[in-house]
Amino acid sequence: MRMFAMGLLPLMLLGACATREPIIKGEPSRELSTPYTLKSGGFAPPLQKGLVIDHADLWFNFDFKRRVLFGSATLKIDSERPRRTLSVDLDTRFKVENVWINGKPVPAGNIKNPDGQLLITPQQAVSFPLTIKIDYYGQPRKPPNPPWDGGVMWSQTPSGEPWVVTAVQGEGCDLFWPCIDQPFGEPRQADIHITVPSNLVAASNGNLVKVTEQETAKTYHWKTSSAVNTYGIALNIGPYEKLESRFRSIYNNAYPLVYYYLPEVNPEGAQALFSELPEMLSFFERVIGPYPFPQEKVGVVQTPHKGMEHQTINAYGNNYEKDEYGFDWLMQHELAHEWFGNQMTNTNWDHMWLHEGLGTYMQPLYAQYLHGDLAYKAYLNKIRKNVSNSAPIVSGMPRSEKEVYTSQNGPGLDLYYKGAWIMHTLRGLVGDKIFFDIVKELVYDTTEPRPGNFSPVYRDTNDFIRIANKHYGQSLDWFFDIYLYQSALPRLNVSRSKTTLNLSWTVPQAMPFPMPVEVSINGDIETLDLSQPRSIVINPDDVVIVDPQSKILRFEQRYEDIKKQ
Repeated sequence: MRMFAMGLLPLMLLGACATREPIIKGEPSRELSTPYTLKSGGFAPPLQKGLVIDHADLWFNFDFKRRVLFGSATLKIDSERPRRTLSVDLDTRFKVENVWINGKPVPAGNIKNPDGQLLITPQQAVSFPLTIKIDYYGQPRKPPNPPWDGGVMWSQTPSGEPWVVTAVQGEGCDLFWPCIDQPFGEPRQADIHITVPSNLVAASNGNLVKVTEQETAKTYHWKTSSAVNTYGIALNIGPYEKLESRFRSIYNNAYPLVYYYLPEVNPEGAQALFSELPEMLSFFERVIGPYPFPQEKVGVVQTPHKGMEHQTINAYGNNYEKDEYGFDWLMQHELAHEWFGNQMTNTNWDHMWLHEGLGTYMQPLYAQYLHGDLAYKAYLNKIRKNVSNSAPIVSGMPRSEKEVYTSQNGPGLDLYYKGAWIMHTLRGLVGDKIFFDIVKELVYDTTEPRPGNFSPVYRDTNDFIRIANKHYGQSLDWFFDIYLYQSALPRLNVSRSKTTLNLSWTVPQAMPFPMPVEVSINGDIETLDLSQPRSIVINPDDVVIVDPQSKILRFEQRYEDIKKQ
């Protein structure tokens, strides 16, 4: 067991293993997290711009009875310029016990945390790279509605054993470790050490390096070899057992599949879920590309909340429910985020549709992969009624996760359902070859990904548009201007006389929208250029269907009527 300076580790071990309660020194934790802490992303504080966390060495221990977390974080940080003050984020509910920079203690008076932005001013300006070590403890935020309103979730198994997990996407990593709570704050590598009582298991990101046994406790050492999302770092503690195997990829590499589950909660369901993973992985590798983290694992862990895309240790709590298409949609959705969210990460939450729109589109696409075109169209029709068009998908300004999800001006669930339909419409416009080349380059920065020839990437909406324009060979700005930057959908105006069919588009602010439209006349399909209003000759008894394959996301009154029911 690694020793902590200034005597923090004995307190930590007492918290997990001893019968007497630990002594909590210093000021008590604040009762509530600050607004700054509860906001993840948005405009980055000036003191954090340009900082890079090359490595995070994180140590955690819990006092389950008092719901106290003891932690220590050693961060290797780089910057393009010297700085007088360092800034990382940490919930004010924690008491900072000690800080060291390059092994030298920082005086207590030089450590301030008034609102959740921890400000550390060493005796003199520091150059980079440097190492900062922070020891802290306190009662972390209890999530009001996990995983959507998150924190450290203290739960129990049906038999009364501790079951403790983290879920912090909405509020950020600073709810339980000192970090840069921005998408760009990903540690390039992380070591995660979790001490638990001997009867419990700790599952986390990356590879399990070793388990160190103490008299009444164990320390699990997990290690990531890739950059990991700040909110994707996760702790999962419980009396887990595991199912494991190896998956042989179509790229001729093999990697571990692991599911940490509670044996007292539907073990047959656990086995059934685990048996779904190989087919899901085959789909993603055939349609999108290689699994991004084969050097680590495909990991899933059972949680008392619904689920979350924690990198290589996806949280799952969907009660093993399959939908009418024969698969567990939530497991497939969270697994999709290994590609759309973890391998490819948005630069700012304003571009979160890149995670959730593509992640949601994978469910109808998987239904098509399993069952054919009818299942694909039926799935898309099922989610179409959930599109609200309440706000544009992209604002063009840095936004926090909360502003994207819950603000009156945010797109909310349109990130998912409208985002998926935008992908469907784009695919219908450009064709399968171009569409999937766009997606591959977005995710891997190449259209021919192979294990070992790509690294994690940051992307924003402009990147997506640039890549789409390149592969299509002409500008698609008009497409994205309407679907991403306007809330209202385009309206297709259709009128018919005995001998004429008239078609035209009405779009917000009369913006250009040269979307071609398919028309079926007596079963024969013709594609019409609608860059201008169009009229075609028909016979009075012709059977006419406009957009017969429902390829275009557009205003349709029938969906508005469904919402009113």
